[in-house]
Amino acid sequence: MKYQIMIGILFTLLAKRRVTAGELAGKYGISVRSIYRYIDEMTIAGIPIDIARGPHGGIFISDAYKLPKGMMTKDEYAQTIDAMLAVNEQLKNPVLRSAIDKISAQVKSEKFDISLSGNILIDSGTWGDERKFSEKLAVLERAIQMREIIEIDYTDRGGERTKRVVLPHLLVYKQNIWYIYAYCKMREAFRLFKVGRIRSVVCKEETFEQIPFSRDEIPLSFWTSGENVIDARFEISAETLPFAEEWLGIENVFREDGKFFADVTLPDDESLVGKILSAGSGFRVLSPQSLAERVAAEAKKIANSYSS
Repeated sequence: MKYQIMIGILFTLLAKRRVTAGELAGKYGISVRSIYRYIDEMTIAGIPIDIARGPHGGIFISDAYKLPKGMMTKDEYAQTIDAMLAVNEQLKNPVLRSAIDKISAQVKSEKFDISLSGNILIDSGTWGDERKFSEKLAVLERAIQMREIIEIDYTDRGGERTKRVVLPHLLVYKQNIWYIYAYCKMREAFRLFKVGRIRSVVCKEETFEQIPFSRDEIPLSFWTSGENVIDARFEISAETLPFAEEWLGIENVFREDGKFFADVTLPDDESLVGKILSAGSGFRVLSPQSLAERVAAEAKKIANSYSS
């Protein structure tokens, strides 16, 4: 774990011109004292890191420093650059772009023949949104970086629309969806807000002190740990198998007596029945019976709307 953190510190320093010990401590969930101890070890190892004291100080690394040759293989470089390019396609972050350029320069110095055009594209926006989603992500990412207080116009899963003043701390990408992890002043607690449900973002031109948090505090399994979840079993036809594997996860689909089934825990929200219906007749709810009845009732409503 120690050396993973030290490598993380190195890449953070390569991506930024300056970083404070407090920022690194918060990022990795360790003490400031440990950060300085790791920095000392990295300096002894020959990495040119400087520490400046005072209000405008911080931890710096020489712009001339390059990663040691042979640190990563050709394939590792290619995959790293592609992933970073894909994320930057959404965030359009100059700091991330700088990190990409530095790693690309390292590739050239090691004489690897790698195409840097990018083989991965991440686009979480809706069809035809004309990059509005990416622009919204960029505003949120900048607010996190600059520690700016923002006001968001947010609609929750129940359809309630509110304006929240929040302190943004982290962007989270989970199950193909972007979230922002922020301290909500209205709730007086940290919350995950789905970026797709944010109508607008307004910067309040005020800054805040970051509230310490660890990765374990972020509800990354929030969709299976709350009260509104349901344990379901589905029977799946061969035609709808790709749909089931992508939605439910291939590890939850199994074959038994020549048929396909899935046992999974799902969020029981307003979108569940519609998602099941979108698979068509080849995707059948076996249990619980209450869910099967809800799907059948909704299917009848849809059929009646076309017959009237």
